[in-house]
Amino acid sequence: MNTNLKEILNDEQKASEQKVICGDSLAIMRGFADKQFDLVLTSPPFNLGNRHHTGAKYHEAYEDEMDEDDYQKWQIDALNELWRVVADNGSVLYQHKNRIRDGLQISPYEWLFKTNWKVKQELVWFNGSQNFDKVRFYPMTERIYWLAKTGDIELENKINHHDLFNWKPTGTNTDHTRAFPLELAKDMIGCFPNAQTILDPFMGSGTTLVASKYLNRNATGIEISEKYCEIARSRLSQEMLF
Repeated sequence: MNTNLKEILNDEQKASEQKVICGDSLAIMRGFADKQFDLVLTSPPFNLGNRHHTGAKYHEAYEDEMDEDDYQKWQIDALNELWRVVADNGSVLYQHKNRIRDGLQISPYEWLFKTNWKVKQELVWFNGSQNFDKVRFYPMTERIYWLAKTGDIELENKINHHDLFNWKPTGTNTDHTRAFPLELAKDMIGCFPNAQTILDPFMGSGTTLVASKYLNRNATGIEISEKYCEIARSRLSQEMLF
């Protein structure tokens, strides 16, 4: 049976609700009703390999090594499933990066342009990542792609900001070493004041849901790792979030 969260949660008199679902994102999304989410904020695994480094620190955050063709097909499938479950006036904020494989850059545009989505804008996050391999200019940026179904969709730039951001990275010293900053999630969600139902299909440690709770929005997160599901539940259960 399809689950329509808008019917369940769209009650202005009750506090916002955040729901953690542990499992495969594609399989779970296929059980959702059409057009039930207003906004998606997500950062999928980047396919960086199971062991990568930031400066001299190596990370083995989770299984993250697929054949590149398989990875890109997976992301196309996930984004097209999001197309189905996001409202016609909704948006997707898709956080990713340019990666280097075999000495060549792989841009997310290689698969974004193969999806149903239109690219509204590309935001640049200068995170100062310590990647000092002297064989190239140091890559220290990531991206957020604002995706919509038509060019008519608008946001409200409540933070009065340009398209270059410098949120301070927070993930490398936590249990989830690839988490994006809470301020990133709060800033992005806050610019969509009419978005009341939010989805993060690659939830990680739950930053999107924590920001949604702070902003009194209803949110659903999907995460395949039971460890990170428990971390997210623990964060959301804290009486004092900030």
